[in-house]
Amino acid sequence: MTTLHLRVGFMPLVDCALVVLAKDEGFAEAEGLDLELVREVSWSNLRDKLNVRLFDAAHMLGPAAIAATLGIGGVKAPMAAPLALNRDGAAITLSLRRFEELSRLAEGDVADTAVSARALAAMVAHRKASGLPALTFAAVFGFSMHIYLLCEWLEKGGLKLGEDVRFEVVPPPQTVEALASGRIDGFCAGAPWNSAAVAAGVGAMVHASVDLRRNCHDKVLAWRADDVQRRPAAVSKLGAAILNASAWACRPENFARMAHHLSAADRLALPAPLIERILHGELIQGADRPPRHIERFIRFDREALRPDPDDAGWVLAGMEQAGQIVATPQMRDIARGVFLPAYFEGIFANHPIMPKH
Repeated sequence: MTTLHLRVGFMPLVDCALVVLAKDEGFAEAEGLDLELVREVSWSNLRDKLNVRLFDAAHMLGPAAIAATLGIGGVKAPMAAPLALNRDGAAITLSLRRFEELSRLAEGDVADTAVSARALAAMVAHRKASGLPALTFAAVFGFSMHIYLLCEWLEKGGLKLGEDVRFEVVPPPQTVEALASGRIDGFCAGAPWNSAAVAAGVGAMVHASVDLRRNCHDKVLAWRADDVQRRPAAVSKLGAAILNASAWACRPENFARMAHHLSAADRLALPAPLIERILHGELIQGADRPPRHIERFIRFDREALRPDPDDAGWVLAGMEQAGQIVATPQMRDIARGVFLPAYFEGIFANHPIMPKH
């Protein structure tokens, strides 16, 4: 069997796990692939390198793939997703100081998203009346589910991101330092960076993404749209390797080994025990609170991996809420076309999923 070399870009997040496992656990090799993984420093770098074919495929924010396909954000790069890579797994984290303020202002249980949002609104109003700078929240990219989750949370308190609260983009690995330095007051990002901020003693997790939206659309395996048509064998083989990795990753007895792979210096470069706790749904919260257990905090199962065109509706609604677009019927059709469930079902049908161990 001829070996096919594929270069795949990824960002250091727990949700890159299936791409990492496809290589490190031999699922790609079993499909006749020589998989080269390249860690990137920002989502814009990853998108641009996929667009100019420095990458064959990429671990990608679903909303970023839609934005590039629509040509908003300064880049026109039609993309397609024959499968997703996860659902859920993000959280909103505040600096310890801001979390303490939020807790003092909360009229009720701060774990309630509406209660915390109203407390945040009171904090914003107090700062404005006192002549203090606006709070600054970050998300990992200009088009991401993290922005849209922040918008949903703030709306519960009558706040708008970019107006009542300043917004800036901070790539995932830089969020902890940005919080520690006071550059930002909070952020929404995928695991493990919320836990890393808590472990570093600079942050407190206020809400998991599942508190706002369960089964939330997140990362996809993105290809250039023309390459999906031009290279069906490559798409199918990598899809089969990832589906096999998914079956393996859903077994709790494999979590320790999975965390070990992800902890490597050229992957996430964080302690394996911290990553393993996340896989088990045991999340450290900070601010002297006990760990919180969230069942299926991050999903890697087969149903999570099926790309759903209906997710495009939520993404476009989030873009509108964030003031990024005014959606049209044509935009909705184009956005839905990024997700290719028929390819996913074809990969599954043509490659029986049989984890090798």
